[in-house]
Amino acid sequence: MAKKIKLASWNVNGLRAIAKKGELDNFLRQHDPDILLLQETKAGAHQLPPELTASPLYHQFYHAAVRPGYAGTAIWAKRTVCPECTFLTGMPGYNDDEGRIAQLKLPGLHLLGVYFPNGGKSEAAWQGKLAFYENFLDYINELRRQGEKVIFAGDVNCCHEAIDIARPKENDGEIGFHPEERRRLSAWVAAGWVDVWRRTFPDKREVYSWWSFRAGARQRNVGWRIDYFFVDQSLFPNVTAIDYLGGQNGSDHCPVIMETSIE
Repeated sequence: MAKKIKLASWNVNGLRAIAKKGELDNFLRQHDPDILLLQETKAGAHQLPPELTASPLYHQFYHAAVRPGYAGTAIWAKRTVCPECTFLTGMPGYNDDEGRIAQLKLPGLHLLGVYFPNGGKSEAAWQGKLAFYENFLDYINELRRQGEKVIFAGDVNCCHEAIDIARPKENDGEIGFHPEERRRLSAWVAAGWVDVWRRTFPDKREVYSWWSFRAGARQRNVGWRIDYFFVDQSLFPNVTAIDYLGGQNGSDHCPVIMETSIE
């Protein structure tokens, strides 16, 4: 029997900082997600206070980077939704020492929370970002071939189309809106992975998920839509709602929430 679940994804830009501000509690209280995918946690479980590692409501899984204070992902899953959770990390052929891929396996669903590389530090970092996109596509395609029902979400660090960025002409060719990385996202879509927001709202503009801290960009809504939910095309009919919570403070990213049904 199908049941509805609410999924949320949020690049928190430092889990300890956002919790200290009270914004994590505000978000949980208002939106009450069944499963929360966190990116850029910047901490391992041993560095976090008990309220972030021993919740009575959620199983909490942290995949930290080897480098302190950098990257990292986490998954919180309600105990009522997932009495016994199976968590995984990484993907085949990739040394995930930056804690970029956290996975949760539920009956009837394989869920991945991913913090994709930025690629802006060097030519090697740029090439590594492009390779990450391609390797990730190979991995999720293989999961599908194995019969898994796959959803992935997170900070993809790329605006796919001009409609996804406030100033496409000024940023054309810049990292985050470069033709080569955009082409990788187009390959995902061509392979049957659905950008849930854009499929649901093909013409909706001025909806973004990241704003620079500089020059009042968020107040002026000069943003980039770089955080996504993607589903296998066979699962898209099960999706009942998706939204970007641009009014949620605490990070330079806002959360994305999706509601769907699973078997």
